[in-house]
Amino acid sequence: MSDFNYVQDFVYDPAGTQINNSIAGGSLADEDNDDQFETGDQTFSTNDYVGTITVGGIEMPVFQRPDGSHHVYNPGPGWVTPPASFPGATSGAHLFCFAAGTRISTPDGTAAVEDLTIGGYILTEDGRCVPVKWIGRQTVRTAFAASKRQLVRLRAGSLGHGLPNADLTVTADHGMVLDGYVINASALVNGDSINWVQSAELGGSYTVYHVETEVHDVILANGAPAETFIDYRDRRAFDNFDEYLDLFGCERIIPEMPAPRISSARLVPQAIKNRLAGTDAPSTRQKAWCA
Repeated sequence: MSDFNYVQDFVYDPAGTQINNSIAGGSLADEDNDDQFETGDQTFSTNDYVGTITVGGIEMPVFQRPDGSHHVYNPGPGWVTPPASFPGATSGAHLFCFAAGTRISTPDGTAAVEDLTIGGYILTEDGRCVPVKWIGRQTVRTAFAASKRQLVRLRAGSLGHGLPNADLTVTADHGMVLDGYVINASALVNGDSINWVQSAELGGSYTVYHVETEVHDVILANGAPAETFIDYRDRRAFDNFDEYLDLFGCERIIPEMPAPRISSARLVPQAIKNRLAGTDAPSTRQKAWCA
């Protein structure tokens, strides 16, 4: 899609409610200057392109702002009535979730993340048994999945030491824990053993799950160390937020663990890059203990 010299701007808040609209001249710049918008392109330096929506028979690009609100741009003059709500709008800047089917280590073996239960025990990387406080569930519309909500697939063995022990799929912002660093999955993408999941594989929507424990901790997902939920965003974007309120009355703050976070590929230590490029012998985990 091109020719955005005339812009009609519909602005939506994270709940999908239209909050204002305006007409402005000028042009929108796509990230790679090819006059075509792709996922990850930005406009005005801060808004991420996340897909298109058709309003009044006109297909228009959708951009997500850092605060989670969305802009819909009309490429031609004239007023177009926007829909009553914006599909797929979510708030917050981070999404730390596992794809359905991810196997989480428990004292009795492994369980699919979607089958974990509140109060049930899971294992941490250092062998502790900790109870699950909540399992958040979020449905993502594939066409409107912003870059932070895109899925990354880590092939079996891609992290070295034989880990993960099976293909692992997480959201782009989900932190894998390597050599004392919490590294966002997007920063590990190498176009080979760790890569983006193509939207064609996902259908119209997909569901992701976050695991919340008492603290920001390190658990084992398909055998690989991965972070639990951290309070970088509120829980309102999750489909079952009301369940959380029924259980706990209000949201609580979870401080981040004292480990450096890496969100850019260029900041990944060379030693880790070297390991990801090679193969290593499978690691062994200490026996779990439960208090």
